[in-house]
Amino acid sequence: MFWEQLLNGLTLGSTYALIALGYTMVYGIIQLINFAHGEIYMFGAFVGLFLVSVAGVNIFIALLGAMAFCMVLGMLVEKVAYRPLRGKSTRLSALISAIGVSIFLSTLMALIRGTNTTRYPEVMQIHTYNLGLIEISSLQLIILLVSAFLMVGLQMMVQRTTIGKAMRACSQDLEASYLMGINVNRVISFTFAIGSALAAAGGVMVGLYYNAVWPYMGMMAGLKAFAAAVLGGIGSIPGAMIGGVTLGVLEIFGVAYLSSSYKDAIAFAVLILVLIIRPQGIMGQKISKKV
Repeated sequence: MFWEQLLNGLTLGSTYALIALGYTMVYGIIQLINFAHGEIYMFGAFVGLFLVSVAGVNIFIALLGAMAFCMVLGMLVEKVAYRPLRGKSTRLSALISAIGVSIFLSTLMALIRGTNTTRYPEVMQIHTYNLGLIEISSLQLIILLVSAFLMVGLQMMVQRTTIGKAMRACSQDLEASYLMGINVNRVISFTFAIGSALAAAGGVMVGLYYNAVWPYMGMMAGLKAFAAAVLGGIGSIPGAMIGGVTLGVLEIFGVAYLSSSYKDAIAFAVLILVLIIRPQGIMGQKISKKV
């Protein structure tokens, strides 16, 4: 029982981690909490559903298609809703804009698809493997492997590529990066694109895992992923990974050993505790501002 719940927690937590990475990347560069990120995740789930059920493509092709679509959507949201406000108003204006985009996207999908839950078609045969004390399904294995591949790939890109160095420079000092010749707008747009692609991958995998998607699925998942980003240390990519996995495990154990009624409350209880005990998160660092 314990090991099965741990595996379920790791599976759920890996999807939270993918969404949390988008929050932490954007915040690390422009100090903005992109509350529309959960709706990007929701759009990814529905695009994957469309490609599988209507276009009839392989689930892995559908995953790539959903990621590509949400990359474009993420860049469009950044250009239309956030860029005009950058440097010209308070952060509160950008936050209100993010909430507005979140409501717009979820309402748009509700108008297109309706508010009812839609089920994913059976796109693959699910097998179960015995690994000692653990029984793991082929679907769980795919989710864990794909999530790990994407997270490791992101970390390598940030550390070893030119655009990754530009992202790290912008996170350190946006104005200095601009003066050094870095195309800051392009870096920010690329950051939104990568974060949105990861969220889309999480949406497709959650749709497969729970066999259900709906227009308002992004709100709670987005808030939990935000809690995971804060838990790991907002602005830290490894922190978002650790925070997402940790939150997923805590949520599953809470449901298994306490009550399913606490499923959503656990994430916010963790968020409150982190803000009280260690506001910078597990891997975050305290930043002292000069006055």
